[in-house]
Amino acid sequence: MTGMELRKARKRKGWSQQEASARLGVSQPYLCLLERRHRRLTPRLVARATQVFSLPLTSLPLKPVDSQPQTLQQVAEELSALGYPGFAYMRTKRKRNPAGVLVAALKQEHLEARLAEALPWVLLHYPNLDWKWLLDQARLHDLQNRLGFLVTVARTKLAEKGELQSRRYRNLCSAEEKLQSSRLAREDALGEATLTAREREWLGEHRPESAARWNLLSDLSPEHLPYAL
Repeated sequence: MTGMELRKARKRKGWSQQEASARLGVSQPYLCLLERRHRRLTPRLVARATQVFSLPLTSLPLKPVDSQPQTLQQVAEELSALGYPGFAYMRTKRKRNPAGVLVAALKQEHLEARLAEALPWVLLHYPNLDWKWLLDQARLHDLQNRLGFLVTVARTKLAEKGELQSRRYRNLCSAEEKLQSSRLAREDALGEATLTAREREWLGEHRPESAARWNLLSDLSPEHLPYAL
């Protein structure tokens, strides 16, 4: 978040600097410095501003993924906090930038099917993802095939519904093209490090064409996404 974005968020609320600074817990002169970009917004203040100004979760600061190792339960709770209907029964206040949730999930060595099915939903419901950060992290952690496959699944879901002109469809097409240029030749699995030889053989024969194109062992397809749209 930049100082200009902070100022625009305040203006949308119709608040003066005095009102906004009181809600943010900072002084009015300091808020003025932030808006004029004479001071840098800290991650903690960005998180506070996201809450105070009712900004989308994509405004939350993105932290290095390795600094926050995730358990499957934490990934599920973060998906719930993003609003994923499949985990609506969970109660959690832990909120994280959707791009960070995606990378943390893709890094899992064993990703449960219910979690994998939720990831295309994130791509579809948060069109303003920081794609540069997301693609950089995917390449850094050799996740481009996993992410590319999910992007293809999400894009295909939109195409099946006839949504070919929307911003989110264009974003997915752009990301798919960029990931394709760095696609890994080695075979991978979508968080299924414990697959047996027989399971790998079965998936290799029965996986959808999109998974084969991304050298991925997975049977995930658009029809497996009950909450996608």
